[in-house]
Amino acid sequence: MYIFIGGAWPYANGSMHLGHLAALLPGDVLARYHRQKGDNVLYVSGSDCHGTPIILKAKSEKVSPSEIADRFHNEFSDCFEKLGFSYDIYNRTDNPFHCDKVKEIIKEIYKNGYIIEKEVKELYCENCKMALADRFVEGTCPVCKKDARGDQCDHCGTLLDPLELENKRCKTCNSEPIEKNEKQLFFRLSAFQEKLEKYLSTRRDWRKNSLAMTERYLNEGLVDRALSRDLPWGIDVPIEGFENKKIYVWFDAVLGYLTSSIKLSQERDFDWKDFWSENAKSYFVHGKDNIPFHSLILPAQLMAFSNLKLPEQLVSSEYLTLENRKFSTSQNWAVWVPDIVNKYNPDSIRYFLLSNGPEKKDADFSWREFLNANNSELLGAYGNLINRTLVFLKNNFSSVVPQISDKKINLEIENELTALFDKVSELVEKAEFKAAIENIFSSIRNINKYFDEEKPWITVKENKKACEVTIYNCINAIKSFAVLLNPFIPFSSEKVLSWLSCDNSWKYERIKPGITVAEPKILFDRLDKKIIDEELSKLGNN
Repeated sequence: MYIFIGGAWPYANGSMHLGHLAALLPGDVLARYHRQKGDNVLYVSGSDCHGTPIILKAKSEKVSPSEIADRFHNEFSDCFEKLGFSYDIYNRTDNPFHCDKVKEIIKEIYKNGYIIEKEVKELYCENCKMALADRFVEGTCPVCKKDARGDQCDHCGTLLDPLELENKRCKTCNSEPIEKNEKQLFFRLSAFQEKLEKYLSTRRDWRKNSLAMTERYLNEGLVDRALSRDLPWGIDVPIEGFENKKIYVWFDAVLGYLTSSIKLSQERDFDWKDFWSENAKSYFVHGKDNIPFHSLILPAQLMAFSNLKLPEQLVSSEYLTLENRKFSTSQNWAVWVPDIVNKYNPDSIRYFLLSNGPEKKDADFSWREFLNANNSELLGAYGNLINRTLVFLKNNFSSVVPQISDKKINLEIENELTALFDKVSELVEKAEFKAAIENIFSSIRNINKYFDEEKPWITVKENKKACEVTIYNCINAIKSFAVLLNPFIPFSSEKVLSWLSCDNSWKYERIKPGITVAEPKILFDRLDKKIIDEELSKLGNN
């Protein structure tokens, strides 16, 4: 089966914090799981290198936008690699291939009549002598009355035009802008109102946040969105009379999923259309604030120029808070991804964000809970089971898996493991990662209990055959757990499977008796409680 997975494209204007990471991790779980199932997977993402956030950052540092984009794209790539993200391609929107393909798509949409010219009012700063697009304008959201930027309100999620803001001010100099008339190109989003309503009616399996936000926009009535902007940085508009303008970032960024698919297909010689056909399955993974771009904008773009399959499943995370407070980059109330990946086990980070993250409701990251998850669950339950079993095997059976007859297999354990594969498959494909992990760890706790009840340290002296059965059943379970946990915590899983000389194929399969198991190593270090105060002391300090 062909599986397409698109991970949201982080803005290359600053370091990622844990909130960003929590929204993106599910994509890698899905990619790893489907590869283990034997599916043909295409997992793409990249850095969003256009738009006003990059320009504003460049202005503040007195460097070029490309320097900013380069810096953070490289930082993102490094962090994703250290965390085990298995992208088939991690692209960037200022890549020449992407830029050229976006221009081709725009020309096609223009030819199809879905891009039109309008004379509109736009904001201009007389002090800065420049037109003000989206994030160059700040003010008050007309919907929720909270501070907002000129492209989207972070509080209520409303997509905005800078003109809609109340109490408008220039981001650069804080002066009040004036209005000027200007010709711009618009994408006829309103033309797809009925088609998008029909499309939404087929997608009742989306998470509640995706359904609610998309329904809200449709109920309010879709409006045409500006496609061109007077900006110094971005992709040139390929339409006659508008060559001096740039393509608005909202339009080109989501097309990165498609352009990256095409780019990689040319490099690896496969048909990218297989992953965008009706026979393929697709997941689009992002945070709550990106819902309308995946539920409305991208589908409308695809309708406007092609017959490609529309997004199937949206994996839209809610918000992650930090120590019960909203992340704030300006106040340094954040855990920065480059910092945490260089200090802590990547599997510990992945495990916490997947088992405690904002899957269906807002969630909180606390250093105390992070420490507890590592020490109690990863180390105390999973790591302990592996260590106590394999060390016992080494000390008493020369690390050789005991030979036992089929009749000695514990059928209760075997049935539990077989059912576990089916249950976790069902949950992962429904993007219910918390429940999937909890089911696995419930079984891990059961096997630890089985080990304790069977007391192999006693039976090895009194009834070695019974001891052999116990140890075989435990090792057999460990093999299954390593396979089941591979999508979630791949680094430790791959180590365990290599010790057992097993692959990660997604199926229950008994471990072969008679194989020699490699000497186990420590998978998870115990975290000292002192790190809680150490890490908390960094918050709020610039």
